[in-house]
Amino acid sequence: MLYSFRFFLSWILSAIVMYGAFYIWHGVFLNDLNSITFPKVIFLGLAALVYLAISFVLYRTYDSKLFNKLFFFPMFRGIASGFFIGFLLFSFVTVLGISFTKNINITYILADCAWQIVEQIIGGLIIALGKIMIFEQNHDMIND
Repeated sequence: MLYSFRFFLSWILSAIVMYGAFYIWHGVFLNDLNSITFPKVIFLGLAALVYLAISFVLYRTYDSKLFNKLFFFPMFRGIASGFFIGFLLFSFVTVLGISFTKNINITYILADCAWQIVEQIIGGLIIALGKIMIFEQNHDMIND
């Protein structure tokens, strides 16, 4: 399976923007990163790898036959794939009990869910912009 320049650029930019949003939300706005009990460099490095994986799955979801069939317009497809992956990721993390806080209430859960979805929608929109704006002359020869 070959990947194109458009894939790599959209994938990496999406991961970087989502990682930045994660850092702003948890590191600046909520200041959650101060509660980490092991070195922040390790945590942030692992988080970067996780965001690369999330962005890859988001791109593949965006480009799936199902999402192509359901959402013709690229920006809507970016929003829908981001919403889907964001909610799925939130559900997975919640079931595993991964959280920065011990006092979890319904307000925290709803805010965390909303933020996770917004974060992945941003990533989906970056992917959509990449698909729209990056022209590839040999698109028929590349499995994108």
